[in-house]
Amino acid sequence: MTRYRRFFASAILVFSFVPPALAAGPLGTIHVGTWFGGAFTDDKTGAFSHCAAVQINGNGLGLTLGESASRTWLVGFSDKSLNLRKGATNSIDITFDGQAQLHLVAIATSASTAVAVLPDPAVSQFRKSHLIFVQGKNHSYEFPLGSTDNLVPVIENCVTRMNGNGLSGAGDFSIASKKSTIPLKPAKSAAESATAPAGPPRLADVSGTGFLISKEGHVVTNNHVIKDCVGDVQGNFIGQPTKKLRVVATDETNDLALLQAKGAKKTFKAPAMLRETPIQSGDAVVAIGFPFHGLLTSDFTITTGIVSSLSGILNDTRFLQISAPVQPGNSGGPLLDMSGHVIGVVAAKLNALRVARATGDIPENVNFAIKMGTVRDFLDNSVVPYRTEQSEAELKTADIASAARAYIMLITCTANVREAGKK
Repeated sequence: MTRYRRFFASAILVFSFVPPALAAGPLGTIHVGTWFGGAFTDDKTGAFSHCAAVQINGNGLGLTLGESASRTWLVGFSDKSLNLRKGATNSIDITFDGQAQLHLVAIATSASTAVAVLPDPAVSQFRKSHLIFVQGKNHSYEFPLGSTDNLVPVIENCVTRMNGNGLSGAGDFSIASKKSTIPLKPAKSAAESATAPAGPPRLADVSGTGFLISKEGHVVTNNHVIKDCVGDVQGNFIGQPTKKLRVVATDETNDLALLQAKGAKKTFKAPAMLRETPIQSGDAVVAIGFPFHGLLTSDFTITTGIVSSLSGILNDTRFLQISAPVQPGNSGGPLLDMSGHVIGVVAAKLNALRVARATGDIPENVNFAIKMGTVRDFLDNSVVPYRTEQSEAELKTADIASAARAYIMLITCTANVREAGKK
């Protein structure tokens, strides 16, 4: 129990930015792996201030991750030997898994603790990393990371509940961490779109979209497109014979899957080109895929829109929010910039009916795509070659669609789906 209290004491220290207003708590519980924490309030106002969790290493070093009520991510470090001047700023460099690097400015909240704002892209990196190395002016630390992929949504869930329900929202924040308060609907297949997750499973033909990523026949799609397949996964380019695809790798957390045409060996000449630089909010985009295949056209469809936001639901920085309309069957298809380069993988749309029931308003053109940074990490981990290029010349949408014929693939299989429940 003493060790448990030390966790909370560290969390309070790390996130006490204003000396006269110390954080009080915890309210409720966060417990994910070796991380412990909860929700905290401002001692002066009594208002909810942040959710945080901390892990203490065997050497007494503390690492804290938290999110404020205003949705700012924070990271803190504590070491009794630091001897910092309270309120002083300190430059630190963080390296994730020996690769991605980040420069931060930390504020000393006590003689032994420093805290810094963590940018949203760094939260995504933190979430999937196993080790971080922190280099300060006179000290360096190594923190092993565990369960961070689950920790981030747990903290987000804590902030959402506390912001929505006030202090009465406190509880075990870990229980509902995997369920978003705003529902997403995977843009999967026409067959599955007619069913609800109730009742016994049955076999049905399902379809989605994929795109060629290498000359060796590697194809990227969503994990949810192929995860329930019970037979061969098949793919075909427009006007070409169907090819059997083997599953090379899957990432259920980030909803990605890597397939490969059987027997393929540098027989594909025109794989998709990935955009080298990040996309910006407001940039125009093109989504290409096979929505409602078998009910609508047998050709792919093209929709256009803009990047509405650089993060998804609950500030999930793995996603882009886009206004380009997508439907069941678009899942796994490429999201392209106006140079025809891939900037993301179409993944989901907001469940308009459920949001309408909850809010009274029907959302329009709120859709999501997995960012290219997450996709490239997945490909790198799978040791798959791909090509990147700077986006410069702006093309007509018709020209982008014409070029896409060489790498857009219809993905089909027979899968277990569930019968719709009676209402």
